[in-house]
Amino acid sequence: MNSQQIAQHRLQQQQLLHSSFTQPAALVRWMGCIQAQDYAGAKWAIGNRIKGGTDASIEKDFNDGKILRTHVLRPTWHFVAPEDIRWMLQLTGPKIKAFNKRLHTKLGITDKDLKRSNTIITNALSDHKFLTRTAILALLAKAKINTDDIRLGFFLMEAELEGLICSGPRQGKQFTYALLSERAPAAPLPGRDEAIARLTLCYFSSRGPATLQDFQWWSGLNMADIKKGLHLNSQHLTHTVTNGNAYWFAAAATVSKRSISSTFLLPCYDEYAVAYKDRSDILPAGHPAAAGYGIFKPVIVVNGQISGTWSRKESSRYITVTTELMSPGKKINPAAAAYAAFMGKPLQEIVSV
Repeated sequence: MNSQQIAQHRLQQQQLLHSSFTQPAALVRWMGCIQAQDYAGAKWAIGNRIKGGTDASIEKDFNDGKILRTHVLRPTWHFVAPEDIRWMLQLTGPKIKAFNKRLHTKLGITDKDLKRSNTIITNALSDHKFLTRTAILALLAKAKINTDDIRLGFFLMEAELEGLICSGPRQGKQFTYALLSERAPAAPLPGRDEAIARLTLCYFSSRGPATLQDFQWWSGLNMADIKKGLHLNSQHLTHTVTNGNAYWFAAAATVSKRSISSTFLLPCYDEYAVAYKDRSDILPAGHPAAAGYGIFKPVIVVNGQISGTWSRKESSRYITVTTELMSPGKKINPAAAAYAAFMGKPLQEIVSV
């Protein structure tokens, strides 16, 4: 299996080719979670992977609580399905909390502050209330808790990691918080080994072929847990060795041997790039701008390979897409038109720089 075949396999398993999903929540369950600190981009990451989805329809599902947004895995926001949020937090939350503990000390946030904050926030959100960051900040300030915008972020993240709060519906362009118990009713949680097995199977099924180091980067699990996850899924996962690296993927996955021509405009932090520690199979080596491609910049992916970057400008009536390609001559018109359709506006023009 060479890099082009690896890329083709990933495109298929990530549902970028011939998606079998029509509902955002079903796609998020397949992916396990989708990185979502760039909220608008994360909606487009879903839109690229489902049939008939629009920015408005995904926004509605988010507001209705069919998909949630919280800190899980690495300490950043992800979209996650309500039925998965609790066991993922139980599995990955302790490591994030341990990482945050050092920062709490630097910021002068004590365990007593965290407990008081949790109590104030949960009481304020009871009975299906939704509050913005600004409203929560005022409540903590009133309680004489030392809180600026940075400290507020850590108080809110602590409540998320404790399984107390998660995303509520947006109020205009403002995000709100809600009680997790009211957005995702409690259900029996799997044991730790079963949770490790679930996350391992989910990752390599939806993002394989990938290495153990890729999974470690994505999940935050230690290597002992990852090897346990492989053992528990020995009947469901297989691997191939390429350039001295073992690439794992779902044994039942059927990938076309024929290369399928494709072009996508992907947002920054898209799982096609950010889910892997080593991106050499999808990114040309030695390109001077390569380090930020797929992470901090939206990318153009042609036949599985990152081929440039793009941006968009939105007016009240039109979408304008600007592209910067590594090599000229790539046709991105259908991909740009797909993005404009997702946003519900006609594509005015494509500008190449």
